[in-house]
Amino acid sequence: MLSREPIGSLKGIGEKTAKLYEKLGIFTVGDLISYYPRSYEIYGLPVPIGSLKEDTVWAVSSILTKAPDLVRFNRMQMVSAHIKDLTGSLQLCWYNMPYMRQNLKPGVPYVFRGRVVRKRGRLVMEQPEVFSLEDYKELAPSMQPIYGQTKGLSNKAIVKAQRQALAGRVLEREYMPESIRKAHQLAEINYAVEQIHFPEDQNQLFFARKRLVFDEFFFFLIGVRRLKEARKDQKSDYRMKPVPQVLKFQESLPYELTEAQKRAWKEIEGDLKSGLVMNRLVQGDVGSGKTIIALLALLTAALGGYQGALMAPTEVLAKQHFESITAILKEQGLPVRTVLVTGSMTIKEKREAYRQIKEHEADLVIGTHALIQEKVEYDRLALVITDEQHRFGVGHRERFSEKGKAPHVLVMSATPIPRTLAIILYGDLDISVIDQLPKGRSPIKNCVVDPGWRPKAYDFIRRQVEAGHQAYVICPMVEPSELLEAENVLDYTKSLKKALPSSIRVEYLHGRMKGKEKNKIMEDFAAGEIQVLVSTTVIEVGVNVPNATVMMIENAERFGLAQLHQLRGRVGRGKAQSYCILVNCSKEKGAGDRLEILNQSNDGFYIASQDLKLRGPGDIFGIRQSGDLEFRLADIFTDAALLKEASQEVNRILDQDPGLEAEEFAELKKRLDLDLGDRYEKLNL
Repeated sequence: MLSREPIGSLKGIGEKTAKLYEKLGIFTVGDLISYYPRSYEIYGLPVPIGSLKEDTVWAVSSILTKAPDLVRFNRMQMVSAHIKDLTGSLQLCWYNMPYMRQNLKPGVPYVFRGRVVRKRGRLVMEQPEVFSLEDYKELAPSMQPIYGQTKGLSNKAIVKAQRQALAGRVLEREYMPESIRKAHQLAEINYAVEQIHFPEDQNQLFFARKRLVFDEFFFFLIGVRRLKEARKDQKSDYRMKPVPQVLKFQESLPYELTEAQKRAWKEIEGDLKSGLVMNRLVQGDVGSGKTIIALLALLTAALGGYQGALMAPTEVLAKQHFESITAILKEQGLPVRTVLVTGSMTIKEKREAYRQIKEHEADLVIGTHALIQEKVEYDRLALVITDEQHRFGVGHRERFSEKGKAPHVLVMSATPIPRTLAIILYGDLDISVIDQLPKGRSPIKNCVVDPGWRPKAYDFIRRQVEAGHQAYVICPMVEPSELLEAENVLDYTKSLKKALPSSIRVEYLHGRMKGKEKNKIMEDFAAGEIQVLVSTTVIEVGVNVPNATVMMIENAERFGLAQLHQLRGRVGRGKAQSYCILVNCSKEKGAGDRLEILNQSNDGFYIASQDLKLRGPGDIFGIRQSGDLEFRLADIFTDAALLKEASQEVNRILDQDPGLEAEEFAELKKRLDLDLGDRYEKLNL
C-alpha cells in the first residue's frame, strides 16, 4: 500500500517546495513513488577520444596540460580547454561559466562528460560535466533517472526526495499470484518499484518496467471486463424510434455523408432501437466526421423526448461543441434546447444549469467532466457521448453511465489504434470504424527536415500568415532541462518572436498554465487573434481551427508516430492546403526511417500499424505516447505484446473465478479494490 503521508513529511521539503511538487500532481509520498522517470541518463565508462561519435553524450578521462583560456565575444564568455590522448584530441567549451577557468587545474586527472558536436571540422564537447576519477567511479557504469520537472524543482532535488521516500517506505505485500508471476516472468513488486527509479542496469530496468506495465494493463482490463459483464444484454428503458426531423436534417446537410459515416450511423441507429443498452465506440481518424454522427444520435434522443449529454476533454472544446451545435439547431429551426456545464462557471451559473437539466428545460447537455459531478441530476438521460475517449478512462465511462437509468453510451476516439488492440482496450464496447475522409479535403503535404532548415520554415510560416492563415509549432518540453537536449516552449517562443515580423503575434501554451490562461490562449487562437501558437502536446486534444494550415513539430523523433499523426490532425480542417513540417534533430538512421512513414502517408490506421511494428520492447526511452487511456508507464504500441498477455490472463482468471474468491487471489482482490478506490478519489468521483 502506497504511503498517504503528505509530501512535506519528507526531510528538506517545506511548504514552498511542496507546492512545486503539487504542480507535478505529487501530493503524497505514495504519489512521489508512483512518479516514474521519463528517461535515464547512462553513465558509461570513459572512452578513448578517437572513438567519440558526434551528436551523442560521452565520457573521456584526461589531464589538462595547461590552464583553460577565457574568450569573450558577442557579450558571451567562453572557457576553452584542449585535451588529447594517443587516439586523438578534443576541445572542451563552457559558455557563460567563467568560474570553470579557476576550477580546472593543470596536471589533475578529470573525467569530462558531455555532448560531442562537430564544429569547423573538429570535435567539440560542449558544457561537459566535470568529475574527479573517484566520483565518476561511483557513477559508472550506471543509469540515473530523469524526471519531469517544473521551474524551481530540479532533477537533482527530485532524485534526492525519491531516494528518501524509497528508503523510508513500508514494503508492500505481493498481491500478484505466484502462478501469474512465473507464467509471465514478472518481478516482485517492491523490487520492480526500486529498479524503475534506480536500475542496476538496462536489463533490470526492462525487468522492472515489464512488471509495472503488466500491472497497469491487468487492472485496467479487469475494469473493462467488469463493465462488459455488467452491461451484457442489458435491457434499455430508452428504446428509440426513427425521428423524421433527423432524416430531414441529414438530407439538408451541405454535403453527403461518406459511406463509412453512413455505415457507422446505421449501426448506432440499430443499437438505439434494439431495446438493449448501446455501448459503442466510434473510431475515426482526425477529420473523418465523427461529430456529425454524434449529433444525429443526440438529436434522435432529444427529439424523442429524452436528454442527451456530450462530454469533451477540455473546456475550450466543450464550448466549441456547444456554440456549433446551438448554431446548427437555430439554423435548422429544431426545437432542441442546449445547456453548457464547465468547471470554470460561477456557482450561480452552475446552479441555473443544474436546474435546467433537472427540470428537463435542457434537452442536450454539453460540457467537461463537470457533467459527472454528484450535483448534476438528469431527467430521462437516454444517451451519453464522450468525445476523445483516450482522455477518459473506464472510471469515467462507468460513472457517467450511472448518471441516468442505464443510458446508451457512445464513445468517440480519433486515436487510430489497430483493430486487434482496440478490441482488447475497448472490450466492453462494440466498435464502428469511420475510415474515409469527407470529400473535398486536400491531403496534408508533409516534409521531414533537419534543424538547418528552420530559417526556411520560419519564412514559410510568415508567408502563410501573410496569406491570412495560422500555424502551430510543437516542442516536446515546457522549459529547459538540465539533463535533456530538446526544444522547449518558453525559449522557442522568444526565438520565434525575434525571427518573425513584430506584426505576427506569437504566444505559447502548455499544460502547467492555469485553466483560465490556457482557455484564453486557445480562444484567442481560434478567433484568429494569435497567428502562431508554440505549444506542447496539450493541443493534441484542442479546438477546431480550420484557418490553421501549418503544423511544425520540433524534435519529431521524440514522439510516437501515432501521436505525431494526432498532432498533424490539428491542421487540414479547412479548404486551404495544409502542411506538416517534421524537424528531425537526430542523426540516427532509424529516426529518419520512422518519420518517413509519416511523410509518405496520411492514413492514421496504417501509421498506427507501422508504429506497432517499429516500436520494439526495448524502445522505452524518450517521450512516450501521451494521453493513452489511464496509463502512467504503459504504451499500447511499445507494449502491445504485453497488453495481449495481460488480456489473456484476465480472461482466463475471470472465466474460472469471476469473483476472485480463491485463496491465491486474496491479496490481488484487496489491491484491486484499493486501486479502483484511489482512482475514483483522484477523479473526485
